[in-house]
Amino acid sequence: MKRIILIPVLLALMVFLNDSCRAQQDNIIFTKSKTENKMNNQDFSTTILVDQTPAEVFKAINNPRAWWSEDIAGNTDKLNDEWTYHFGDNHRSKMKTTEMVQDKKVVWLVEENYFKFTKDPNEWTGNQIVFEISREGNKTKMVFTQVGLVPAYECYNVCRDAWTGFIQKSLQSLITTGMGQLKWYEKPQ
Repeated sequence: MKRIILIPVLLALMVFLNDSCRAQQDNIIFTKSKTENKMNNQDFSTTILVDQTPAEVFKAINNPRAWWSEDIAGNTDKLNDEWTYHFGDNHRSKMKTTEMVQDKKVVWLVEENYFKFTKDPNEWTGNQIVFEISREGNKTKMVFTQVGLVPAYECYNVCRDAWTGFIQKSLQSLITTGMGQLKWYEKPQ
């Protein structure tokens, strides 16, 4: 009688252990997959850390004429604003502000793009330009990411260097001094 009861209990235990191991194995595979995706994320990103408040950083981001280019037409500081940017005849973009979380996040969608210097002049079309703002100790951290700007793009090196300058020099200067450095790339005479 004891053996008859023991056999179903052992079978139930084996099924339970097998399911637990499989679930744990699936979780390890899922975790590994998420880690690999994060590690393989090659979207361009750069970060600045400033003494100013998140509100001051948010305000500066939403004034790209003061840190990116004076050649912007349209409003840039409200949700769903559509506006255009151009840099001579080399680069034109139509942007839309698709997300705004006060003092925390701004997202621009590149609706149209033209590069004069690439085989595919539309490389940025569909990219998202994301500004994430957070507190880090007594400082404000701003992470800039262009979702879709990856090393496979022909413009990647030029765009990476340009964004690094506009974020690390011009936007940071606007936040910390009230004055952007729109021509940071020009060498002093």
